[in-house]
Amino acid sequence: MEEQIKAGKSSAYFKKLLQYFFQGIIIIAPIGITLYVVLWLFNMVDDILPGIIHHFFPKILGLDEEGAIKKIPGIGFLFVVGTVMLIGRISSSFIVSRLVDIFDSVLERTPGIKYIYTSVKDFLEAFGGHKRKFEKPVLANVDANNVWRIGFITQEDAAHFNMNDHVVVYVPLSYALTGVVYIVPKENIKPLEHIGAAEAMKFAISGGVTHVD
Repeated sequence: MEEQIKAGKSSAYFKKLLQYFFQGIIIIAPIGITLYVVLWLFNMVDDILPGIIHHFFPKILGLDEEGAIKKIPGIGFLFVVGTVMLIGRISSSFIVSRLVDIFDSVLERTPGIKYIYTSVKDFLEAFGGHKRKFEKPVLANVDANNVWRIGFITQEDAAHFNMNDHVVVYVPLSYALTGVVYIVPKENIKPLEHIGAAEAMKFAISGGVTHVD
């Protein structure tokens, strides 16, 4: 009897330790992965500038004792971020915007390149450009009756498919950067007016485990 009690206590103690371990993983993993990705991007971008500077102006940075190019931590990252922001700023001027439009039209008409260019451009603009698409979260009935998916209306109608009574809905997949496009009848759509687009996207991508405010 005593041995059974001791075994039960040992089992409960082991389960408690296992619970603490997984609880620690849940806390540490998101922080660790986020820091790793941020540092990886920082170091990758930070390695770009020294090589370019040394190629054109080899005497500015020089080499260290091992023959490697000397680096100033953070300068490459700041340079790239500053350059992107500067391009974004000057692109709003009339002359530069016209030049960008000309270059844009050339790329959109170049065989082969136009498919890559327009796909990337439309995807980025859908998230942060002037043509944001993922701002109208909805529930879409695309499977069985009363089974709904969280999606985003990207086009209010599908007239170019001769389906004026349908809308185009993008449904993100959980734990992925991909999704599925559906052409759904308007009556099979329920707008999520009480939930923000960011909250809906986070809920869908996380597999429904995050809290929705």
